[in-house]
Amino acid sequence: MNERDHNMPILSRRDLLRAGAMGAAALTAVGASSLLEAAAQQVSRESPYWPFRVGIQSYSLRAFDFDTALERTARLGLYYWEAFQAHIPLTDNRSQIEAVLAKMKAQKIRLMAWGVQGFDGNADAARRVFEFAKALKIPVITADPSPESLPILDRLVAQYKIKIAIHNHGPGSRYDKMSSVQAALKDRHPNIGVCIDTGHALRSGEDPVEWVKFFGKRVYGIHLKDVKDRVQFTEIGRGGLRMVDLLRELRRLNFELCLALEYEENEQNPFPDIDRCLFATRDAVAKALHQ
Repeated sequence: MNERDHNMPILSRRDLLRAGAMGAAALTAVGASSLLEAAAQQVSRESPYWPFRVGIQSYSLRAFDFDTALERTARLGLYYWEAFQAHIPLTDNRSQIEAVLAKMKAQKIRLMAWGVQGFDGNADAARRVFEFAKALKIPVITADPSPESLPILDRLVAQYKIKIAIHNHGPGSRYDKMSSVQAALKDRHPNIGVCIDTGHALRSGEDPVEWVKFFGKRVYGIHLKDVKDRVQFTEIGRGGLRMVDLLRELRRLNFELCLALEYEENEQNPFPDIDRCLFATRDAVAKALHQ
């Protein structure tokens, strides 16, 4: 497939060298407990997104296979992934896991989260997910846990030192508003927190900035998207998302996890729109830091 087909930006030699150095620093991590430290090392002040770790939820690239999605991510100048299951399926096959890690290393991309994963009351199935995350050195599992799964997850997040981030999915879902996530987190282990999908929060009539303020240090992920008039997914900056204020709140929290762009429109060719989303994000970062 020709690179020009998707109007992809070409990175400069300086960009590639900087990305290589950043990826190498992150890949020094050897276990779940060192993942966040490695992520902190990966962000350079030369990054246009500094101090944020802006990446992509690979669902945005769902029309492409794993290898192509990785390549396109690197060409966007992004080096953080939250993977969804079609790109990295749940497995206990060691050779498959090692192949995934090798390909991500080759593209200098850091796997920061994985999901959205459902959990029910099956403890063995839940443990298999955590073993998979441990093998891939994933610090956060973005999740849609059933109520009966929460006591199981309490034990597993403590044992594996891997975080669960409950994902809100908009009107009619199990986790719709702040109050529904708050109820799930009550009396739970601190390693169970929230992944705030900004678009779905807007669809539910709530302000994602208020979500960040409310959940504070238990914000373990962001799915960055914009929605116009509570119904139409759109490019960052064209809907109701208060992007600059969102970044200021995340900065105040010293947020160190993945701020993952998730663009749901134009599935077959999302790249021009994603470029515009990233331009708007860089502009918002500059305003959040300097205005």
